[in-house]
Amino acid sequence: MIRAPHHIGAKFGVCQFAIGNPMSAPRIRPATIDDIDALDGIEQATFSTDRISRRSFRALIDRPTAATLVAELDGVLAGYTMILFRAGTGMARLYSLAVSPAFAGKGVGRALLAAAEHAAMEHDRILLRLEVREDNVGAIGLYKSAGYRRIGRHDGYYEDGMAALRLEKLLRGQDITRSQTPFYEQSTDFTCGSACLLMALGRFRSPDFLTPLWEIRLWREATTVFMLAGPGGCEPYGLAVVARDHGLVPEVWCSTHDMLFLETVRDAEKRRVMELAQTDFRARAAEAGIATHIGAFTMDALRDRLARGDAAIVLVSGYLMMGKKVPHWVLAHGDDGRHILVHDPWVEDELGETAADAANIPVPYAIFDRIARYGRTGLRAAVLIEGNTSHV
Repeated sequence: MIRAPHHIGAKFGVCQFAIGNPMSAPRIRPATIDDIDALDGIEQATFSTDRISRRSFRALIDRPTAATLVAELDGVLAGYTMILFRAGTGMARLYSLAVSPAFAGKGVGRALLAAAEHAAMEHDRILLRLEVREDNVGAIGLYKSAGYRRIGRHDGYYEDGMAALRLEKLLRGQDITRSQTPFYEQSTDFTCGSACLLMALGRFRSPDFLTPLWEIRLWREATTVFMLAGPGGCEPYGLAVVARDHGLVPEVWCSTHDMLFLETVRDAEKRRVMELAQTDFRARAAEAGIATHIGAFTMDALRDRLARGDAAIVLVSGYLMMGKKVPHWVLAHGDDGRHILVHDPWVEDELGETAADAANIPVPYAIFDRIARYGRTGLRAAVLIEGNTSHV
């Protein structure tokens, strides 16, 4: 990962940001493939580790979910910034910002930061997040003077072992309520459900649950055994049963009586085992007195529960969230009046994402309502977790 880092991907006109003397203001424009030599030169001159490769520059410039902006001063490329956008959210990430040493102190960095914020707002993002080296006093000072606040720290983030500070700026709207819900990144492709349950347990019971050992244990207890190809994922009744077994008070909402996730399972033996597992979970949920509702939860109902301090493990479309046709679970834990605040346990490491991209994601109501369904039938499912009551 890089230093301050985020994605965009739209075409921008040339912007002028006056710094001191307007006649010497940097000219901001979108980067092109022809800029790669100059970008690589800035990278080599600015950073001794964690450099972006020429190949990565080319990929990021062309990527539809990313934007690279450059600053020109006196006809020379003086610096660049990259912004990344997570699909379907109100958040952007400043992936990298670099200024050529030859142009230090000329306002290029501040102009690029302003351009990045402008680009984020043009894409209807309300938050801009970044990471910065803990020892980069100059950059930290720039961000703080521009209104960024610290939201976390990541030990050993950079190649040389230096820690990163995580910063954030609210670009518009009211401040987002800070949740007490801890974030946990799933460590496998198939444990999103158990990772969400871990986060709920971490919030309402104890942070001691937030370990890979518990992640796999809860997955084993709640899995459907099979899922498409490979190990099975979790379904709502199983998650609810396991949540209750570990001291939480769950409630199931599911839009159908039918067995789940069988649409694409062709193997008869797999279907039989999945049906047996789900039949068992439903029987155990009934025996435990877990409240269940056959019907699709509404956004108004979800917002009401979040306002009461509850949380919700919600099924979403993996295709709409990640471009993968798989069911996926996220944890909804807050509401800021325009967005549902979500912890998504899946972090796209290969795209340069970090936990800062997946935690406290503001998802606009209309988009959340659209992605909170799965498959051709539009399956809607959630496990609501009461925030003020638990059993032992």
